[in-house]
Amino acid sequence: MKTSIATVSISGDFPEKLAAIAAAGFDGIEIFENDFLAFDGRPAEVGQMVRDQGMEIFLFQPFRDFEGMPEPQRARAFDRAERKFELMNELGTDLVLICSNVSPLSLGGIDRAADDFAELGELAAKHDVRVGYEALAWGRHINDHRDAWEIVRRANHPNVGLILDSFHTLARKIDVNSIRSIPADKIFFVQLADAPLIDMDLLYWSRHFRNMPGEGDLPVVDFMRAVASTGYAGTLSLEIFNDQFRGGSPKAISVDGHRSLTYLMDRVKRLEPEVRMDVPHMPDRIEVSGVEFVEFTADESDAADIGGLLQTLGFARSGAHKSKDVTLWRQGDINILINTEDEGFAHSSYLVHGTGVCDIGLRVEDAAATVARARALGGVPFSQAIGPGELEIPAIRGVGGGIMHFIDKKTELANIWEIDFEVDPAPEPVNPVGLTRLDHLAQTMNYEELLTWLLFYTSIFKTEKAPMVDMVDPGGLIRSQVIENEEGSLRFSLNGAQSTKTLAGHFISERFGSAVQHLAFATNDMFATAEALEKNGFKPLSISPNYYDDLDARFALDEPLLDRLKQHNILYDRDANGEFFQLYSPNYGEGFFFEIVERREGYAGYGAANAQFRLAAQKRLLSMSSQAHL
Repeated sequence: MKTSIATVSISGDFPEKLAAIAAAGFDGIEIFENDFLAFDGRPAEVGQMVRDQGMEIFLFQPFRDFEGMPEPQRARAFDRAERKFELMNELGTDLVLICSNVSPLSLGGIDRAADDFAELGELAAKHDVRVGYEALAWGRHINDHRDAWEIVRRANHPNVGLILDSFHTLARKIDVNSIRSIPADKIFFVQLADAPLIDMDLLYWSRHFRNMPGEGDLPVVDFMRAVASTGYAGTLSLEIFNDQFRGGSPKAISVDGHRSLTYLMDRVKRLEPEVRMDVPHMPDRIEVSGVEFVEFTADESDAADIGGLLQTLGFARSGAHKSKDVTLWRQGDINILINTEDEGFAHSSYLVHGTGVCDIGLRVEDAAATVARARALGGVPFSQAIGPGELEIPAIRGVGGGIMHFIDKKTELANIWEIDFEVDPAPEPVNPVGLTRLDHLAQTMNYEELLTWLLFYTSIFKTEKAPMVDMVDPGGLIRSQVIENEEGSLRFSLNGAQSTKTLAGHFISERFGSAVQHLAFATNDMFATAEALEKNGFKPLSISPNYYDDLDARFALDEPLLDRLKQHNILYDRDANGEFFQLYSPNYGEGFFFEIVERREGYAGYGAANAQFRLAAQKRLLSMSSQAHL
């Protein structure tokens, strides 16, 4: 089964698109007519350019408003078709997409359309090309693949077949099982796209909000299972109309596209093992039980500041790496590393981005299998020099330039702290505050990158995405989406910044790229933790008194509880399952911060209702800091 992507799916001029698509590993392209028309090369040159990149032109598209036209428009449609067939011969492709008619002049009738396609099939045969008919979801008379198939069936011509597009079928909620009865040899081409569930005009939805399979909410897997059950073994192609993609990096979007197709085929093959699908061999999605460590890179001065802050938070300096300038800080089940090496990846990250998180270690079921799956999905393995007797920890480059290492229990990796570190059994005296584990880790990126991160995590790890949430910052909106495993032991909050005026946007602008912006630690008793923090000299983020007045109005809390919340600057939320408490540190640097949370009973959210109040307080603090430096 070959992979393809429509040239309309990515940004850039035609040569730039070709280079990005080829580099991502696609077998070929759908050439969108406007991309060809805007290019100044002759058709034969364009075809050769594609072949020089090691690819094929699988499809030329679109050809509009063909079937069911009255005269003289019908004759003109056939004239247009013949000119396109001649162009296809020069390009070196043999398949054209004809989408269902949307013209107000078009006439209905299955037989009328079938007769038109039978005649067109004869013309196509003379030019040694094929015609694929696609039902647009907004077609005037034909907007259902079942009707399109009936027209193709009645046309009964070997050069006329059906083109299926997941968006057009799923957007209209058409039963995908109706595809299973279509003969595989009459399905000429399959186009794939996902989309978020939005209630809007179908044409506008399609033209602006499509995304890669796995990035949206449509049941694309069910659609592809139905296609695969027919025995179809032809090309799978992405046709994505998305404003973000057309303004983003052609290289990154192409890589996402290839990853999405590989991931989709892997899922389908696991659900339909008997179908014929040439899917790269890879382990199944990887179970993750949590975060083993988070590593900061810093110079000596910043390392001292971070260490002081960690001590205030109740962490103890518990050891050091045997051969590297890396210190270990611990509390509960949390491991924080501070790397002050003057060479290697961490140092390079420091030189480019400054002090911040450069590495995340995940506890996985099988570390080697994790890297194998990531590689099959286009991930890039990472390694660097290790000292004698030290462990070589499997790792990949994450999205945004960071590193992810993987620790499992089935190998020596389970003993990483004993093998690679000198751990102090009696660390420096410290006043612990009751932090137990890492509740969640928040990564901030430009909004245009959000879907890339989403696909990266959900395709490699056994995680699911929560609904997207809009957080109101005084400087604009932040789009937030959570990735989590079933047990809730792994939670990543992905925050897409749309403006540099937001705290998130300011943070990534100052760091020159995406990064971990905050770590949220769990406690079993928020008030005991807050009191212990106070004894340690911790100064929490100051929350406006107006917030607590509103809190009283919303939840009718007992006055003693409200007073305790206000006293310690703790934010509160509640849902049908339980209660949630949040406490924040002030900003460190240009917007990094720590959070402490307590979940009571079955609360599974993240206090989204509190985000705008927390953001407003952080922006006030950042503004005061900026003015103090003037």
